[in-house]
Amino acid sequence: MTRLPIPGLWAWLKSRLAILRGRRRGPPDEWCQARALIASIDRGGLPLNPARVNQIAHGLGLDVSRKAPVELTVARIRAALARAGQHGR
Repeated sequence: MTRLPIPGLWAWLKSRLAILRGRRRGPPDEWCQARALIASIDRGGLPLNPARVNQIAHGLGLDVSRKAPVELTVARIRAALARAGQHGR
């Protein structure tokens, strides 16, 4: 068995090839993040980072205050997802 001259070279090379083949995906879009947030809350989770919830809301185009309660922001995200579901998003 031959050793690679540089540790991690094989992993780096595989990642470059994956990008060239189009297998690597970028970060999930805002709508996927919002659906994942709501799904985790529905499963009983509690959003611990209000800044992250606000970031998702801003990504959806909602104008929310940093001082708004997280519950209100989550309710607005739910409403935006419901509206988007009606329009085929």
